[in-house]
Amino acid sequence: MGLTWQTRLWIDDMYMITALQAQAYRVTANETYINRAAKEMVFYLDELQKPNGLFYHAPDVPFFWGRGNGWMAAGMAELLRSLPKKNPYYKRIMEGYQLMMSSLLKHQSEEGTWRQLINDDASWPETSSTGMFAYAMITGVKNGWLDKTIYGPAARKAWLALISYIDDNDDIQNVCEGTNKKNNRQYYLDRKRITGDMHGQAPILWCAAAFLRD
Repeated sequence: MGLTWQTRLWIDDMYMITALQAQAYRVTANETYINRAAKEMVFYLDELQKPNGLFYHAPDVPFFWGRGNGWMAAGMAELLRSLPKKNPYYKRIMEGYQLMMSSLLKHQSEEGTWRQLINDDASWPETSSTGMFAYAMITGVKNGWLDKTIYGPAARKAWLALISYIDDNDDIQNVCEGTNKKNNRQYYLDRKRITGDMHGQAPILWCAAAFLRD
């Protein structure tokens, strides 16, 4: 199939794989790297994206985990930033990205955050996913992939909510601890909410960089 041996169909992978390959392409201009990432992304889209635009954590875990979906959102945004429009996978990835963004609009809380389980109103506000979704939307608006009159306000609302979780030590709160996959709703709801974890700190910086990017 031409896919990496690391292909395991966990949504976490589609940031790790695409970010690395996209950066390699930016540095070398060798399209082999970006083509690999695009092919891998399409496989994950076809296998894990649901009709509502969101992603199961894995094929056997039917839950829309926040940060896992954040990896997909940020991964697609990073990939599309560099993927040539002539690439045969470009259209499919853009469709998957835009479908996901439209679904996220429906699940953004009144506060502006997204939840640990995105579509579960009993779930708690989670900041690493909120930062990743905000980054994906900011990037989409900046590049003209998303309607700025719709997604601009949503991204701004997310950003203002996100920074309200920064404490006096400049650490972000309500970050889901590292999470394995498990076919159990309560497992996700019971994950510890930690402070200052880099899963949450980094997306804040991504958002700031995206705001400043031309």
